[in-house]
Amino acid sequence: MHLVVGLGNPGESYKYTRHNLGWMVLGQAAERWSVTWVKQEDGFLGQGEVKGHSVFLLLPLAWMNQAGGSVRSVLQKLSPHSPDLIVVYDDLDLSLGVIKIKTRGGAGGHNGLRSVLSCLGTEEFSRVKVGIGRPQNNESLEDFVLSPFLLDEWEQVASILPKAVDALECLICEGPGMAMNRFHVRSSEKGL
Repeated sequence: MHLVVGLGNPGESYKYTRHNLGWMVLGQAAERWSVTWVKQEDGFLGQGEVKGHSVFLLLPLAWMNQAGGSVRSVLQKLSPHSPDLIVVYDDLDLSLGVIKIKTRGGAGGHNGLRSVLSCLGTEEFSRVKVGIGRPQNNESLEDFVLSPFLLDEWEQVASILPKAVDALECLICEGPGMAMNRFHVRSSEKGL
């Protein structure tokens, strides 16, 4: 069993912002896997199956920097089954559309991930990081992540969402080793 968490901020004004890319990926996953969302105290929760593997999806309704409490609460409710945790979130240090899978590590400056790490007291869970790039001008990082994608970025965003769901499916069904081999992009392939 897996619990897949998409990090983002609740509310219509944040729906299409860079910081809500984790929510967007889980929206695509729910659509592909025919998962219906149910609003609960901790967030929107859905249950389904991915190629024979039981999966729960969670969109925490707490603000990004407080999402860890919701994740901990849902994990405690599912604790007899000890689900494998996967957290999906945006990453400033990856170019727009680049996917990276990790199985442990620190927060890397991401407040949502910092909250999850703090509340769980462990870094032993998988992450699917989806690149949003960095601002090209003097825009603050906070303004950048809380702003919507630009019109010319939406084509890239639309193409990366199904690829991120493919990465999740591989991670759930075949494990982190296979997912990292299949979905990591080397620096030379990113055009850096």
